[in-house]
Amino acid sequence: MTNKELVLKFYDEVFNNYDLSNLDSYMKENYIQHNPTAPDGRDGFVKFTDFFFTLKPHMDIIHIGEDEDMVYVFFKCTLENGAINKVCDIYRIEDGKLAEHWDVVEHNVQDIVPIHNNGLF
Repeated sequence: MTNKELVLKFYDEVFNNYDLSNLDSYMKENYIQHNPTAPDGRDGFVKFTDFFFTLKPHMDIIHIGEDEDMVYVFFKCTLENGAINKVCDIYRIEDGKLAEHWDVVEHNVQDIVPIHNNGLF
């Protein structure tokens, strides 16, 4: 499985199906987190999802790219309450598992009126 395929499968199973049962096959135990609101480690990710999954997020991947051990995912994250976030996640893969994560999030883009016709995504 390529690094990109690993991340796509992770998003489908974990984020879009709220299924943490195979998390150890996707993520290293000592997962490094750069999001300031999420703790380090696989257990920290589970703790983060305790709240995040209550928002019933759905990720629609717009673009995914891979460069050696790095994978970036640009996606639309729609929450059950109608809020839409524009997100770019970056992962470092090590030994076939997610080892490190960075993200850039633009919240509530449904409220933005663009000054152009290029679209938000």
